[in-house]
Amino acid sequence: MEQRPFDRITAVAVAALVAVAGCGGQEPPPVAVPVAQPTAALPVATPDPAVALPGPNEVIPKDAARLAEALETTSDALHDAIDAWTEGDSEKPPQEVELLALYQQRILRYAARHPKVATKAFAKLPRTLAAQSKDETAAIRELLALARPIKGSAVFKVQPPLPAADLLRHFKKAERRFGVEWEVLAAVMLAETKFGRVKSDSHAGAQGPMQFMPATWKLYGLGGDIQDPRDAVMAAANYLRATGAPGDYQRALHAYNPSQAYVDAILLHARQIKRDARNYYVYYNWQVFVLTTDGERRLTGP
Repeated sequence: MEQRPFDRITAVAVAALVAVAGCGGQEPPPVAVPVAQPTAALPVATPDPAVALPGPNEVIPKDAARLAEALETTSDALHDAIDAWTEGDSEKPPQEVELLALYQQRILRYAARHPKVATKAFAKLPRTLAAQSKDETAAIRELLALARPIKGSAVFKVQPPLPAADLLRHFKKAERRFGVEWEVLAAVMLAETKFGRVKSDSHAGAQGPMQFMPATWKLYGLGGDIQDPRDAVMAAANYLRATGAPGDYQRALHAYNPSQAYVDAILLHARQIKRDARNYYVYYNWQVFVLTTDGERRLTGP
């Protein structure tokens, strides 16, 4: 493989969104598609000078062999960086985790939009990574099918998420109380608001990190605050349990959002978290993008 340093980009990137509908059977908000826009900037400093990090707008290879190479190299480095992060005492993800997760996210979104190239690329990957990439690309493709652009003048509110460890405690506490698998709850929050990064209400009026319609919240919110991540996770578990989980996740998730594409995407992401818990931390570091009538915009991340 030809070696070259990645660029560190200081401009806001343009790529893809996965933010979908709120609980209560409402139409999902838009999801964007990936577009890579490289710009020149300064190199990223890394703890290991032999390891090059991708910049936020790093070019995505268009041919299958180089795409596979980029995905494998990025995914391996990302898991190593996550191991180092979670074994330490820092709540905030280090820069290498954020940059690698963003590049992986953009590669997978490109693959989702270019299935012929993706099929050839995945055939060149190790078996486990190929299976994971197929699941993740399928999930992204399902959500992209729900996309429609919104006005370029729209105002978006975003915020930093709670620490990954805090959210994980909320997911597991909800699982103990309601029997709904924590991986499913995490996949729902990933799809709805990228773990609470999206603060704006949906176009249909869904609110909070788990995107509840106010009327549904009154029935299942357990008297909590719709904007509070802990309360929202508990309410989501309560709602999913009431509508069929854990016995029938298909039915419960379809009640949460009446779209088979949504249901399939949630279960695919949840399966990958179950397979390797590090994927929870990978998804935690995926960023928010929006598709507007004026083009695609990245709202969060490095």
